Amino acid sequence: MAHEHAPQPLPYEPGALDGISRQLTEWHHDTHYAGYVKGRNAVEKRLAEMREKDDFAEVRAAKLNESHNASGQILHEIYYAILGGDGEVDPELAVYAKLEEDFETYENWLKEFKAVAMAARGWSITCYDPSDGRLHVYLADGHDGGAVWGAHPIIPLDVWEHAYYFDHGPNRAAYLDAFLKNLNWKAIDELYRRAVGG
Repeated sequence: MAHEHAPQPLPYEPGALDGISRQLTEWHHDTHYAGYVKGRNAVEKRLAEMREKDDFAEVRAAKLNESHNASGQILHEIYYAILGGDGEVDPELAVYAKLEEDFETYENWLKEFKAVAMAARGWSITCYDPSDGRLHVYLADGHDGGAVWGAHPIIPLDVWEHAYYFDHGPNRAAYLDAFLKNLNWKAIDELYRRAVGG
């Protein structure tokens, strides 16, 4: 039996972000993100049919589709969960202290995060990796390529063109600045604390 996934609502009004328009937010959430949820449901239904018929002839395509859509759904849900703030990071937060510990300074993390965002074809993702107890910035081409098993995404930045082209055209750096201006660092800190079990 296939599990049915449902798109999660935005935790803020579509027009609430500074430098990211209502129209872009609606398209991004209601079309692109919802499309990954729909795609995940479709592939899970297809896999359930394969199991029922005991016919796995097309399993490779189905499994690649599964990881693409499931990862797209999950990363977008975290992306939306950490937006809607004022971008101001409180140095008293646990995640700030960890960024300073693992990257030597917050500014060093920010430089690497931005560099990865400019180089990636899909996502720049700050993750907590329990295998070494450190924060890392990972580069994902697509949604699933470049992922590290067991790592917990806490700051995923979508750099697919659908995330910024309507507002900023090819100026990805302007979109990156807008993303950072809208971060909700309390939400990020909660994700970090959950990842480390705190």
